[in-house]
Amino acid sequence: MREKLVDLMEQYQAKIIGQEENLSYLLTVLLADGHVLIEGVPGTGKTQMVKTLATLVGGVFNRIQFTPDLLPSDITGSKIFNMKESQFETLKGPVFTNVLLADEINRTPAKTQAALLEAMEEKQVTIQGETFKLADLFFVAATQNPIEYEGTYPLPEAQQDRFMMKLLIDFPDLEAETKVLTNVLTEAMADDAPASLLTEEELNQIKRAVKAVAIKDSVKQYIVEIVRKTREQEAVQYGASTRAAIAIAKTAQAWAYVAGRDYVTPDDVKQVVRPCLRHRIQLSPYAEVEGTNLDDIIASIVGTIPVPR
Repeated sequence: MREKLVDLMEQYQAKIIGQEENLSYLLTVLLADGHVLIEGVPGTGKTQMVKTLATLVGGVFNRIQFTPDLLPSDITGSKIFNMKESQFETLKGPVFTNVLLADEINRTPAKTQAALLEAMEEKQVTIQGETFKLADLFFVAATQNPIEYEGTYPLPEAQQDRFMMKLLIDFPDLEAETKVLTNVLTEAMADDAPASLLTEEELNQIKRAVKAVAIKDSVKQYIVEIVRKTREQEAVQYGASTRAAIAIAKTAQAWAYVAGRDYVTPDDVKQVVRPCLRHRIQLSPYAEVEGTNLDDIIASIVGTIPVPR
């Protein structure tokens, strides 16, 4: 199965140029059965990244454009009365899919944002008292614009904590951006779409293998020490929770599996720790005023923890 993942990443990187690390993180979160928060300015390919991944893993893709007037029922669905049949029937919303893009999630009020919580945590949706199970493959990728704050509703810390990773999408370099333009113009003529590389059973088999990747007790302790250290920093008002340690462990397992190993190393932990922690740490007011960089704080914390052999 690892060979198929190698082919998948090759096709993924050929389709999405200049975001190799973030593409690996997206696949890692999907294999770890988590969800991802993506932050980046418009026009950097966030939608295409998620849509292409859905196609490659053989999943159904749905997109919701979050707006201030969006209602929870616009996401989950609702019951309506069928006059012809003289009975109520359930209309399922776009959340009933495999890969869901919650586009600009911070443009809708907290009540509507919270409509995703049950689906993300329990893989089920309750519509007027009736509960419906979601598919085994259910992956939420939420996006937000970091430079626009007018008319937005920042995600509460508790809801950010539900996302396994937070990815930061930056502009590609000159060579990559030129290649993106060339590819888009070429594909516009050829209408070249990626093909599905995994069946549902193959994906489930890979997920089971990811969960079986071994983590030694010393590496578990290493993860917990990093998380606990975030609560002891002067520049940090609120440190990471235990859920952060779980997220680091699960994504490290997936990262190790994709790398071709059946055990987690401290280097795997270091690779996933920044995107797993950057949305779970709240800086103190003075640190925010001084423009302290969260990734720098995380790097300094990791540097102070002895690496297990």
